[in-house]
Parts: sequence; C-alpha cells; structure tokens
Amino acid sequence: QVQLVESGGGLVQAGESLRLSCAASGSTFILNAMGWYRQAPGKQRELVALIGNDDKTNYADSVKGRFTISKDNAKNTVYLQMNSLKPEDTAVYYCNAKVPGPLRHDYWGQGTQVTVSS
Repeated sequence: QVQLVESGGGLVQAGESLRLSCAASGSTFILNAMGWYRQAPGKQRELVALIGNDDKTNYADSVKGRFTISKDNAKNTVYLQMNSLKPEDTAVYYCNAKVPGPLRHDYWGQGTQVTVSS
C-alpha cells in the first residue's frame, strides 16, 4: 500500500505562483512514476505532469513552460511548481503514483483545491 498526502493548494490571482507537494509513504519502492492530475467542475480528470524513476517528465500541452514537476527521492516527495497561473488552471489537483507491470495500479491523494481568480 502507498499513501499520498498533498499540500499547497489555495487561492491566487492570475499571474501568480503556487507550489504543490505530495509526500508518499508506505511501499514506495513499487512505484515507477508519480505526478499530478487535475479535475475542473464538469470536466474529466486530466494529466498535468508526471515524473518517472528515470527522471523523465511528461507535461500536458496546456501547462508546458509554466509548470515544473520535480522530486526529492530522499523525502519520497513530488513537487509541482506552478507559475503564471491562469483562471483555467482552477481545479482540484490530485497526486498520483503508478505501480507498473502485472500489478498495475494507480494510487491517488485526497486532492487539493487550486483557485485562480482573474
């Protein structure tokens, strides 16, 4: 089992920045990637950014150049630095951790609200 605890959401104005954190605990050695998804009201959950154990990253086109995902392996923590925030970034952001292979599985955090006012 893996537990994910997020922090760092809040209310900001357009153009400002926020940093989200996600701390993983439990059997973290089984994971091969961690990242962030988001879900806005009335919309499907979508990928924001992922980072693999090999440090390769993947970003949604809508956040490229504005968001940066990083990790601290010693702390089992993933960060999402969000700059130049836009009202359309408003959503609940969920931390995600992926288990590969035959036991393929996604773990999810409880979600943290990010609201960007115009």
